[in-house]
Amino acid sequence: MVAKISVGSSLFGALSYNQNKVDEEQGKVLLSNRMFESEDGNFSIRRCMECFDMHLPADLKTEKPIIHISLNPHPDDVLSDSQLADIAKEYMDKLGYGNQPYMVYKHEDIARHHIHIVSIRVDDTGKKINDKFEHIRSKQITRELEQKYGLHPAEKKQAADRPELKKVDYRAGDVKHQLSNTVKALASSYRFQSFTEYKALLSIYNVQAEEVKGEVNGKPYNGIVYSATNDKGEKQGNPFKSSSLGKSVGYEAIQRHIKKSTKDIQDKNLKERTRRTVGAVMKSAHSRKELEQELKRKGIDVLFRQNDTGRIYGVTFIDHENRTVLNGSRLGKDFSANVFNDLFSGSRTLSGNSKQETQEQKPEYNPTGHLENTGKAIAGLFSLLSGGNDTPPDNSQVPPPKKKKKKKSKKTAKNKRKKKKSKYIKVGTFKVTGYCSCARCCGKSTGITASGTVATAGRTIAADTSQFSFGSKVVINGHTYTVEDRGGAIRGNRIDIFFSSHSKALDWGVRYCDVYVKR
Repeated sequence: MVAKISVGSSLFGALSYNQNKVDEEQGKVLLSNRMFESEDGNFSIRRCMECFDMHLPADLKTEKPIIHISLNPHPDDVLSDSQLADIAKEYMDKLGYGNQPYMVYKHEDIARHHIHIVSIRVDDTGKKINDKFEHIRSKQITRELEQKYGLHPAEKKQAADRPELKKVDYRAGDVKHQLSNTVKALASSYRFQSFTEYKALLSIYNVQAEEVKGEVNGKPYNGIVYSATNDKGEKQGNPFKSSSLGKSVGYEAIQRHIKKSTKDIQDKNLKERTRRTVGAVMKSAHSRKELEQELKRKGIDVLFRQNDTGRIYGVTFIDHENRTVLNGSRLGKDFSANVFNDLFSGSRTLSGNSKQETQEQKPEYNPTGHLENTGKAIAGLFSLLSGGNDTPPDNSQVPPPKKKKKKKSKKTAKNKRKKKKSKYIKVGTFKVTGYCSCARCCGKSTGITASGTVATAGRTIAADTSQFSFGSKVVINGHTYTVEDRGGAIRGNRIDIFFSSHSKALDWGVRYCDVYVKR
């Protein structure tokens, strides 16, 4: 059994991460200690936070009072819910948290079921729970539990297994915990020889890493900050310093890992498997899409880097079979960015890795999404190089006669300058917040708006009715909403968007958006 311990300051983040699993029917509450259940026997984030707050002193001095623990049995260990609850209770008792309020959740989102525990690190008097040698004591406790319950000693074996990873999901909450788990697992289990290759690996799991350089007291400083992204690679939320995620993913640790990876890749000849697989697929694939799909089926992700014109200037292969990340140039000249740029632009065929020029003048796949007949351009180039019909015998260059430019009429020029009128009118930049139908947001929980409609996520917004009448259509970030509600604080350039849950409203936070109405 492997135990992972993380500490932080956001109680809501830890609770919402686990409650979202319950709401999505991918988890359940197994056990609670010193917590009050609701009348229906269920637990809500609000109710849990109230219970935890009762045990936190008003003058709390501990910077990170929240502890979040995950207990991961070996995949071959099949345990009942009652056994998992017993294991969680014994673990917390032995670690010194037996008298603390805590929640135990079972996660079922992956094949290997595991449990998460959320608690606080200070007692009722405000005294911090003893955390000396906490990780060492935790390892000893898991060994004792393995022996008692006849579990596999999973720690060493799991370290060698490929980690079960999912993309970081900003909307799921507890982003810091997600980032920490994902980045640590990737950095420890994959080999890469540069920071660029490391960034490419992280990107397929919705993580962005950036180097930070500067000076502190005249001494140069190097660091890394990590951010969650969406599937388009756009940053979501605030970045986190590597120091807040752990030393193992800091700048110095990553540099050491790069040096070790370079030696391992060379000594074990780890490039060969990737080179053979990519080379074979290049011979059979007829387009970029087909190449990407076929490589993925063989356990290799390929990432192309392109400039604004669509030209490929970099390619990286992530081989999940041998857990190695390799830029194309490391595999040889036949796998460089230029080769793939030529392949997809039509100046070379996808029949192999040779430097054979295209004979057929057929439209080829273009990374910009357009089809072009490149054959004519290539034919023209060859005629110039070989001294074709357009070149005089003495190879002197005779410029073609200049064609007179036709003067465009003033009317035509004016018409071209005219822009089409937009269907929308910008009414200004608004402060946009989120709310839900709970009593905390509305003072009531009926879900009925001021206009008498039922508040609906994706449709209902609250606005200043002196500016917008009920029923008005308002466009925010390309989405059309209907003004159906109002509020005491919603005045002037202020809008409240309705969400289906309190956590989603909090995730939205405060944003400043351009607001449009239809003409």
